[in-house]
Amino acid sequence: MTILRSSLRGVSLLALGLALAAPATGRAQGAAGTSVAFDIPAQPMLSALTEFTAASGVQVIAPGGGVAGTSGAVAGVLAPEIALAQLLAGSGYAFDFTAPGTVVLSATAGAEVSPGEEAGLLLGPILVTGSTEGVPGAGQVMIGAQDIERLAPRSVADLFRITPSVSVGSSIPMSQKLYVNGVEETNLAVSIDGARQNNRVFHHNATNVIDPALLRQVRVDAGVAPADAGPGALGGAVAYETVDARDLLEFEDGIGARSTNTFDFNGDTATVGFTLFGMRDGLEGLAYVGVGKGSSFEDGAGNVVEGSETDFVSTLLKGAFQAQTGHRFELGYERVADNGDRPFRANIGSIGTDAGPRNYDLTRQNVVFTYTDESPEGWLDPRVVIGYARTELRDLEWVTLPGSSSGDTDSLSARAENNFLLGLGTLVAGVDAYADKATYSDPDYDASEKARNMGLYAQARLEPVDRGRIGLGARYDFHHVEGVGGETWNDSGLSGNIGGEYDLTDALTLRAAYAHVWSGPVLAENFIMNPAWDYGDGLKPTKANNLTAGFAFQRAAFLFEANWFRTEVDDVRAASWASGSVTRDLETQGYELAAGYAWDTGQVRLGYTDTDVDIDGVVADSYAGNYLGVPAGQAFTVDITQSFPARGITIGGDAEFAIENRDTESSGGRALPGYQVVNIFAQWEPASLPTVTLRGEVRNLFDEDYSSRSTYGQDFVDVTPLMEPGRSFVIAATARF
Repeated sequence: MTILRSSLRGVSLLALGLALAAPATGRAQGAAGTSVAFDIPAQPMLSALTEFTAASGVQVIAPGGGVAGTSGAVAGVLAPEIALAQLLAGSGYAFDFTAPGTVVLSATAGAEVSPGEEAGLLLGPILVTGSTEGVPGAGQVMIGAQDIERLAPRSVADLFRITPSVSVGSSIPMSQKLYVNGVEETNLAVSIDGARQNNRVFHHNATNVIDPALLRQVRVDAGVAPADAGPGALGGAVAYETVDARDLLEFEDGIGARSTNTFDFNGDTATVGFTLFGMRDGLEGLAYVGVGKGSSFEDGAGNVVEGSETDFVSTLLKGAFQAQTGHRFELGYERVADNGDRPFRANIGSIGTDAGPRNYDLTRQNVVFTYTDESPEGWLDPRVVIGYARTELRDLEWVTLPGSSSGDTDSLSARAENNFLLGLGTLVAGVDAYADKATYSDPDYDASEKARNMGLYAQARLEPVDRGRIGLGARYDFHHVEGVGGETWNDSGLSGNIGGEYDLTDALTLRAAYAHVWSGPVLAENFIMNPAWDYGDGLKPTKANNLTAGFAFQRAAFLFEANWFRTEVDDVRAASWASGSVTRDLETQGYELAAGYAWDTGQVRLGYTDTDVDIDGVVADSYAGNYLGVPAGQAFTVDITQSFPARGITIGGDAEFAIENRDTESSGGRALPGYQVVNIFAQWEPASLPTVTLRGEVRNLFDEDYSSRSTYGQDFVDVTPLMEPGRSFVIAATARF
């Protein structure tokens, strides 16, 4: 088996390092994204394909026998499918794009085969090596379309369940919060289709509710984020990208539809999603609606978790036009609404004598316009994004006072940038801006805060030597914030990053990266805004320092990675009704290990993380950690998949083993209990029904009674945390038309 390594564009094995081979299902199509610069001389085929993967980020999968022979030369700014055709010209190899970022090679009679190679896969990109979006040498998690299909996620927690560096608290999607290396996502630069998100509405509900069925990929920059990730990337960045018509049609004109139906017997929950999409003569359109309805589920002890019912509607509408000259204009609208009865505090089972479940009506909307040039020429490769994001929480029952209350956040953001092609790599330079507003209202009073920010940035990604890659980036932000009484503060500051990696041998890569981040003060949580606030000496900007170092070893089909990280964030604005200017200092550090092995029809992956989180110099607890971080500790993950292509069957499973964390006892809390949870699945694509996929799962196979490690309140004696579902049997059917 041979595996292609990536040198400029990487996917973390620490997250989802290996991908299964899949049979070719379509003719050669263009990969997603703009044309890229290629400069690949004629050379041994395996080396040429490695360079192709590094430049384009396209995963290459080959049948058994390896690859041999000499490639054609490729030079210029080209679409990946055109570059690959030139590279393979005369070699006897054909190719098929099975997805925008995945291509399958097939050997014809004239193709040369490497002697001594066992039947296997060509997998890439694999390593955490930075990417065309990240910083070389920094840790990055990339979850693509194949990974999403394999995981079949129904919540953000499902999406990241085999990614040790990313944890998600709460068993109810509308109150789930995401943590990267122990840092809460409110300290990350979060975007959906390039639009900035500002969702600090209420500390008892989720920061960003999203339906995973809408996603084509997710990218997480852990710790060190590039300058073009946006402002406020104190502990990294998260970028969600939703699916569009060309993803589903594999870049061919046509009309199609997809229907997905899922039923979970634990809670009798039915989820239905339907997508209609089409492309013709440069015009594209997509419409999706998903509906979920169900009762509250039972935990591993057989107790009903009150307020865990499913009641959501999600919508995605997209339209695009791409001219023959390459100019592409895209407009998208996404909406997720959750309107169910939830625990009195939606991220907590109960505290003392809670009044019982109450209605939370939560709606998040996102509108994005994007312009790109898919056929750039010379130095001009522009991208313009204008986005509007809004989150609304309506509570028809009282929260702080009798009567209804509401919280609304708005964020209008824009960016304009250009990707300059240099002799040694690329330089992205641009300007971005946002205007945020957070408002609270109830029968007694209204309160609001506002903020504006403009930033100038540049991020270089260079390959100065054959075995080395470096990244250099900087941004300068101008920030203005207005308090509840009309007080104003103006600040500005400089952020910068540097990273690099070096291939010490053909198998061993060393890497390290550092980032200093300046951020203007964020807006307060809506539901704790106090119109009587005295801001004292004023709102302070927040500063962070992130450092990461590690290595990756790859030999044939085996990979091993290790990564150490440390994040320090000073003067983070904390949640407090008494004062609007309370700040805390956050520090996280730890390390991650991962290993994986792939064979021709399967793979196995193992991950481990050990993360310590301190707030103001003491071990974090989940109360002080609101909008900061959680006590993470140690956890192992295992993931295994085996495919039987002749029968159209894939089976697999994953497991998480959380180790008891006694660190919380040092700050007066109780230890976080350990747990072991196992999930298994089987998937069948009948030969007689090639457009149908049937899937069965058993979640929490051994009926473990537990709360997810990042769920609020486990460290407090008087808090009953939200429990996870017990053993759950799930069936699903997907049909494509």
